[in-house]
Amino acid sequence: MRGLVTKSTGSWYGVLADDGNVYQCRIKGKFRTKDIKTTNPIAVGDWVDIMVEMEAEPYTAIIVHLHERQNYIIRKSINLSKQAQIIAANLDQAFLVVTLASPFTSLGFIDRFLVTAEAYDVPAGLIFNKLDLFSEEGLNILHEYTAIYQTNGYPCYEVSALKGMNIDAINDLLRNKTTLISGHSGVGKSTLINAIHPAAEMRTADISDWSDKGRHTTTFAEMIILPHGGRLIDTPGIRELGVIDIEQRELGHFFPEMRALMNNCRFNDCRHINEPGCAVLAALGEGGIAPSRYESYLSIYHGNDTRA
Repeated sequence: MRGLVTKSTGSWYGVLADDGNVYQCRIKGKFRTKDIKTTNPIAVGDWVDIMVEMEAEPYTAIIVHLHERQNYIIRKSINLSKQAQIIAANLDQAFLVVTLASPFTSLGFIDRFLVTAEAYDVPAGLIFNKLDLFSEEGLNILHEYTAIYQTNGYPCYEVSALKGMNIDAINDLLRNKTTLISGHSGVGKSTLINAIHPAAEMRTADISDWSDKGRHTTTFAEMIILPHGGRLIDTPGIRELGVIDIEQRELGHFFPEMRALMNNCRFNDCRHINEPGCAVLAALGEGGIAPSRYESYLSIYHGNDTRA
C-alpha cells in the first residue's frame, strides 16, 4: 500500500496511507539518494510503499519501497562532513524564515539555503518575521535585504507572526502546495505556523538571553495538513547549513545573477575569481551583483561552512 511520510523522529516514521490511516513504520532494506550517504534514508514528504503489520490501533507497518523523489532539500550533517541529512522531499516550494535580530540570520546563511534550493530544483523565497519589532533604521536594513533577493527573483514577504501582520498573504502562498518552512531556532517558525493554522498548536519558546539563540521547540520533522488545502512541513531549527554535492565548477549556475552572465565570460571554464574577461567580476565592479552574494559564492566555493 502506498503512503506519504508525515513525520520522522529518526527511529520511526508516520505514514499517511491510501486507506486513510496513519501507520507507525519502521524501515526494511537500504535506501540511497544517488551516491550520497544520508543519516535519514526516508524524509518527510517522501512517497513510500508499506507492508501493513497491524490494521488496528496502533497501526504499524514496514516501509519496503521509496518512490523516486521529485526534489528535496539536503544539508551536510553536523559533525559528519561525509554524510548528509535530507530535510524534506517532494516540495512545491520552500521558505526560509529570517530575522534580523533575536536571533540574527546572516546573508551567508540565506544564500546557502537558496543555493541548495536552486541545486535541487525547489522554488524558494524568504519570509522576514518580527516586523513589529523593527525601528525605522531596522526597516531600512530590511528593505536593503529584500532588494538584494527580489532583484534576483526570490519573493520576499514581511510579516509579524506574533501580531498576525500579513499572515493572509502567506496563507495564499500555501494553498494547495507542499511547502517547507525552515530557519534558525527562535525566528518564529512555530509562531508563524500557529498564526497560519491555530489548531496545529505548535510549541513556542523564548529566545535564550545569554546566547540570543532560539531554543529548539520542534524536535522532529512533521507535515501539517492545512484546512484550506496544502501541506506544510515544519523542521527543527537549523543553526548550520553545509552545502553538499555541488561541484565548484557548477556553483555559479545556482546564483541566478551569475548564471545570467556566465556565457559572456572570456573563458568557458571561468571560476569568476580572478580570470581576465570575467563578466561576473565586471558586473560586481559595476554594482550589478551584490557584494554579499559574491562573498557567499567565494565562501561556498572554498568549502567554508556557516552557522549563523
